[in-house]
Amino acid sequence: MPLKAKKTTNTKRPNRKQPQDSPFYELVDIFARLRAPGGCPWDRVQTPKTLKPYLIEETYEVLEAIDENDPVKMKEELGDLLGQIIFHSQMAAEKKLFDIDQVVLGHAEKMRRRHPHVFAQGRARDAKEVLMNWEELKYKEKKGVRRSALDGIPRRLPALLKAHRIQDKAARLGFDWEHIDGAFAKLEEELGEFSRAYSKGNKREIQDELGDILFTLVNLSRFLKIDPEDALRLTSEKFTRRFKYIEQQLAKAGKTFKQSSLEELEALWQQAKKPRRIKGN
Repeated sequence: MPLKAKKTTNTKRPNRKQPQDSPFYELVDIFARLRAPGGCPWDRVQTPKTLKPYLIEETYEVLEAIDENDPVKMKEELGDLLGQIIFHSQMAAEKKLFDIDQVVLGHAEKMRRRHPHVFAQGRARDAKEVLMNWEELKYKEKKGVRRSALDGIPRRLPALLKAHRIQDKAARLGFDWEHIDGAFAKLEEELGEFSRAYSKGNKREIQDELGDILFTLVNLSRFLKIDPEDALRLTSEKFTRRFKYIEQQLAKAGKTFKQSSLEELEALWQQAKKPRRIKGN
């Protein structure tokens, strides 16, 4: 079914294809039936708030499939995520707020509007300019609704991801260092301020300076085009593998952590770092 960009508030439902002709609408109709009288008791009592944990879980399962480079798993998890979107749209349709067609057509309209270099007379030399144009267009669209270009960032994003998004949005509008050297210099400055705060013993000041260090490290990751959330998660997984190796070796020796010296634990840690011991290091 071709997508036509219309204003979401006035969008009428297009002529529906038969379910057998459209897998997408077959899924839409399944959720409508699950929610209808005589449908599934569990699905019928759900609300947008009760589904929030499942929406988050399905999103992270998609990310996991991407990290594992597993197309079969990714296909399945994307289906689960799509199901959540249709589920929320079905509940909204029941209250006559909006439906899945308005969600799709509204996004199609936005994508056309935000890509004038493709669908209109706009110009963009490279990906960086595309992002800068995107933010400028978005800022103009939201003027009067949002006081700041940063207001659209979800409050509940994980801290590292939120810091990355804040910096990325500011950079798209031109508020950024021209070179990564600026971020390195800032890191040295923040480390010095943290050291001075630590020497004073003021916990609130120490916390503040530690936050500045983390924020600056996120900025460095942005310059390096490394997702800080992914970097920290991979390091956490690496630490977990190595720690489990130490636990296994201690169990074989009939010892506990308390019964082992720091030197013994460090030796086991160095063994755990060897590629032949644990894959993926």
